[in-house]
Amino acid sequence: MTVSANPSAAAPLLVGCAAGFSGDRTDAAGPVVDTLIQRLAAGVPGQRAFLIFETLAERTLALAQLRRRADPDAGYEPLLDAILRPVLARCLAHGIGIVSNFGAANPRGAARRIAAIARERGLPVPRIAVVEGDDLSSRPELLHDALGAQLDGSSIVSANAYLGAQPIADAIRAGAQVVVCGRVSDPSLTVGPALAHFGWAADDWDRLARATMAGHLLECGAQVCGGYFADPGFKDVPVPEAIGFPVAEIDADGNCTIGKADAPGGIVTAATVKEQLLYELHDPAAYFTPDVVADITEAEVAEVGPNRVALTGVRGHVRPEHYKVNVCHEGGWLAEGEISYAGARAEGRARLAADTLRKRLPQLALRADLIGVVSVFGDDAGRTLAATPDGGARDVRLRVAAAHADRATAEQLAREVTALYTCGPAGGGGVRAALTPRLNTLSCLVPQSAIQHRYEIVEGGV
Repeated sequence: MTVSANPSAAAPLLVGCAAGFSGDRTDAAGPVVDTLIQRLAAGVPGQRAFLIFETLAERTLALAQLRRRADPDAGYEPLLDAILRPVLARCLAHGIGIVSNFGAANPRGAARRIAAIARERGLPVPRIAVVEGDDLSSRPELLHDALGAQLDGSSIVSANAYLGAQPIADAIRAGAQVVVCGRVSDPSLTVGPALAHFGWAADDWDRLARATMAGHLLECGAQVCGGYFADPGFKDVPVPEAIGFPVAEIDADGNCTIGKADAPGGIVTAATVKEQLLYELHDPAAYFTPDVVADITEAEVAEVGPNRVALTGVRGHVRPEHYKVNVCHEGGWLAEGEISYAGARAEGRARLAADTLRKRLPQLALRADLIGVVSVFGDDAGRTLAATPDGGARDVRLRVAAAHADRATAEQLAREVTALYTCGPAGGGGVRAALTPRLNTLSCLVPQSAIQHRYEIVEGGV
């Protein structure tokens, strides 16, 4: 392992997160930025702050690619204006860097839009970097080497590698004020600024792992501040409608203290941090990311003040030799229909409706849910131990769904659900139906050596 050059000389790094997925609250960034500004003013010389937005999920990129097919200028985070416009001026004025994967399928398009927002606000256009190399849709040889016959006959919508922190760090070192990524590993949004700020070596595994787990705590936004944690009467969270999103302070050794923005709602406790620490963690001894393999088996979580929790003891091991790649391909059509039944014997009528649809549509493998009676715990036929003992639910919403490769065949479901209005059973109403293109996902591993990531400073967003 290469020893980093005197990292302990650097001041702590502040990182705030204002989004945990595409579609998150658009008013979260303001309190986070206010808190970062206050902490910078009260901090030590040399301290830096970054605002991150994590706006990608496993299929978000495929949907973004579909938008870009329809409009070459689209394909980036559709809420970009809503989440960035209110805080861009303050971030630039106070030297707060912005790092996000809101570039999605079109990082350059996002960069152009950010430059346009700055001009519209009368601001100097920031130095914007785009990180590229994750999009492998033009490299079918790599995908076929990894997936083989699984891809035969498939029409690929998107194929993206989960890049790491290095190009983000390189862009920040080159003076980027805003770094726009496509698909990068979620924790890398935090590791990149830490690499740039502290000057760690690329194989300083323990420090990289600690920063990775700090990023893991931040990446889901309000989850670590009580959002996903809340369970009334069991795990109460104050003012959930105004949760303060998380802010981390990372020291030169990568250890972090997690707090939250100065907002009325939310909590940060040892319990909220432990829940998020274990979220989506398959093996606590080996959390694989493109930057490092993190090990939390000796980690310690301690409350060090109100809404302040310290994480220490994380260890790191050599990074994997491969990138994870998600490939989304066209998977036919998803047809859905809903109808409500209420009053005496409503559940029996809803079950009769589902049975009628099955007999009318033998060409479709139908999934039936009796919402309000059985859905989450039910099988495709709507059977479960959670059903009401006497089958006597009096307010039932029947949902039926089926997938099929042929659009015309899938469309038959909507027609049959609509026909239940008068074809019975009695008393059905409130029909809704939808037909959606279906995306299937395959995952594989591709050697890191086969992918060339890069960043580019695009002056004026061009």
